[in-house]
Amino acid sequence: SRLTITYCGDEDLFRAASLAADIKRARGIEAELIRGSGGVFEVVLDGASVFSKSESGRFPETDEILARIPAAP
Repeated sequence: SRLTITYCGDEDLFRAASLAADIKRARGIEAELIRGSGGVFEVVLDGASVFSKSESGRFPETDEILARIPAAP
């Protein structure tokens, strides 16, 4: 599985890294962190959107992301 977390700037790097660590611990999937711009915070698994801050208008909760990501085989 390919999981990416695109974040905006240094202020969101900690949030993205923390989420990536939680996903790794709970699901065994390593997330790639990608620096973006324009206030983005996107979580994408195998090309499909798991969470989009631009669509929801907020940051994700860890539990809701974990609920949308199956454990690695």
